[in-house]
Amino acid sequence: MSDRYELFLTCPKSLEGLLAEEATRLGLEDVREQVAAVRGQGDLETAYRLCLWSRLANRVLLVLKRFPVQNAEDLYQGVLAVDWHDHLMPSGSLAVEFSGHGSGIDNTHFGALKVKDAVVDKLRGADGVRPSIDKVNPDLRIHLRLEKGEAILSLDLAGHSLHQRGYRLQQGAAPLKENLAAAILIRAGWPRIAAEGGALADPMCGVGTFLVEAAMMAADMAPNLKRERWGFSNWLGHVPALWKKLHEEARDRAEAGLARPPLWIRGYEADPRLIQPGRNNIERAGLSDWVKIYQGELATFEPRPDQNQKGLVVSNPPYGERLGDEASLLYLYQNLGERLRQACLGWEAAVFTGAPELGKRMGIRSHKQYAFWNGALACKLLLLKVLPEQFVTGERRSEQGEGAIPRSEPARLSEGGQMFANRLQKNLKSLGKWARKDGIQCYRLYDADMPEYAVAVDLYGDWVHVQEYAPPRSIDPEKAQSRLLDALAAIPQALDVDPARVVVKRRERQSGTRQYERQGSEGRFMEVSEGGVKLLVNLTDYLDTGLFLDHRPMRLRIQREAAGKRFLNLFCYTATASVHAAKGGARSTTSVDLSKTYLDWARRNLSLNGFSDKHRLQQGDVMAWLAEDRGEYDLIFIDPPTFSNSKRMEGVFDVQRDHVQLLDLAMARLAPGGALYFSNNFRKFQLDEGLADRYAVSEISAETLDPDFARNPKIHRAWRLAIR
Repeated sequence: MSDRYELFLTCPKSLEGLLAEEATRLGLEDVREQVAAVRGQGDLETAYRLCLWSRLANRVLLVLKRFPVQNAEDLYQGVLAVDWHDHLMPSGSLAVEFSGHGSGIDNTHFGALKVKDAVVDKLRGADGVRPSIDKVNPDLRIHLRLEKGEAILSLDLAGHSLHQRGYRLQQGAAPLKENLAAAILIRAGWPRIAAEGGALADPMCGVGTFLVEAAMMAADMAPNLKRERWGFSNWLGHVPALWKKLHEEARDRAEAGLARPPLWIRGYEADPRLIQPGRNNIERAGLSDWVKIYQGELATFEPRPDQNQKGLVVSNPPYGERLGDEASLLYLYQNLGERLRQACLGWEAAVFTGAPELGKRMGIRSHKQYAFWNGALACKLLLLKVLPEQFVTGERRSEQGEGAIPRSEPARLSEGGQMFANRLQKNLKSLGKWARKDGIQCYRLYDADMPEYAVAVDLYGDWVHVQEYAPPRSIDPEKAQSRLLDALAAIPQALDVDPARVVVKRRERQSGTRQYERQGSEGRFMEVSEGGVKLLVNLTDYLDTGLFLDHRPMRLRIQREAAGKRFLNLFCYTATASVHAAKGGARSTTSVDLSKTYLDWARRNLSLNGFSDKHRLQQGDVMAWLAEDRGEYDLIFIDPPTFSNSKRMEGVFDVQRDHVQLLDLAMARLAPGGALYFSNNFRKFQLDEGLADRYAVSEISAETLDPDFARNPKIHRAWRLAIR
């Protein structure tokens, strides 16, 4: 066998340049970059060194052969021609990984089977002994890449991916792979900072991946020093003495590095559930003397400027995948920028983000940006110098005197953000006076008053609920996102509210019962009051909050008219109208809805006000329920969805198509002298003219709008129906 090999090193996409530099330092020659890989030439010692010391590679592949392939038989014969007795015992085990396509081989499983068959046929003995398949821990892992009619046949010397260092047995919800974390640290200049004795801090450290990778670099510890099983361990070409020499050298370097005074490497994590897993990972890596993790919010993160400490702050903030994440993430990035400006003057910072627009909201200019991929997600690494000349916010001196650390002002709003803030304050001045006078705690403050800021802003006591209307396709998504962030930045300043009490959701056209489906799992219910009743709302877990603010006048009307009456609430949602009817002295209430979740919520609303017996909650399809019910009611309220296609109902409900049948069924249950109120929010809805021939019908839409919805009179339409 040759002493010199072609070696392929695979890596995550976007790490190729860094890996080429690293591989060159480790002895690889004639290095060339490819997509998600580098290739070069080296002897076995170089291959071993790459396995042991590469912080960036996933695999080290030793190329056995390149050969042309025109069909499946060429593939089989090319693999069969290799003398596999030099690599694997007939009684050994193997696994095959096949990638690429072409030459009539478009199925990777089929390609892998042809490779496996060739190896097994070559090694099958006269006694029938042949290699077995072991996909987890084989004696030999073979890789074949088929590209443009050429097969590249290789041995995987790593075995399992090299990013699996072995210390991280416990991890958080969205961890960075270890080699990606290492690449971020290298791009951020950590090797240089560590060589100068600098410090490192991660204010949102999760289970400590950045911390461990940084400490291993600083302590000159080979990233895979503690790995026990390798792809070459049972390879017949393995040279144990050569590997032992390299491994002992790496062990000696690590011992010498760890014997030096440790650098200040600290992590802070708000989630208490991640603290012990993070500490366990650090202990497994053998770095407990170098790395410490503390439980605490971002604001508790505190370097030691009193000791003239300088270094690197590195962070991978959440990207945002759940309902309402925009607000919390914006304020998180703002708080991170604030903390850097207040506590880390003179430091460098590296923020790895899948939401670069949020990175601009930290109030510090980045002097460099690098594109990375985190799996399939395009990300940016923002490098910052925490110096006053890089700040894009105002700055004020502490009253403690000249030597005090500068304290920064709140983030300066953009021109559009300031316009939005001015509009909010103007609306608050007028609507706030009306709300206080009428004792209204929950109301709409803003509803796309300025078309470029297409959001609805509702106040629920000292909470703010923001709904973003999905922009039309003609609007650049980046511009729409930027405007949303401008608006979110303005809200806490304009309304003087805690940013943690701002919740954001996106409202799009909903199909079926999607608007009622659970979106989150915080379970955070809060009590609000309206017209003398108490109601539960949930701002975080559902698209709607449990209280339709535009129906406030209708609920209060029902309360005024309900005394002594039998009240029926169809499509009742959380039965807020039923609670008002009960408060108004209704003899009984019946509330019907398909959703068990919302009926449970309705039960809690009734109980919160001391109402239980005489107030029925019925689960069922309203149309079917009306067809079967034989009750009589004096007051009926119907506010149906535009469409509903729940699995529990028969067919699909369409308010335009089905409202005549719905109203006829309901009017059949209305007692003489009673009233039925019908409302819906379908903008194109037309009430069937024939209904006026059978019933006394009057539109009351204008009477059911309070001042907070006067700007948007199309929010709903409402009618009163009675028996002639």
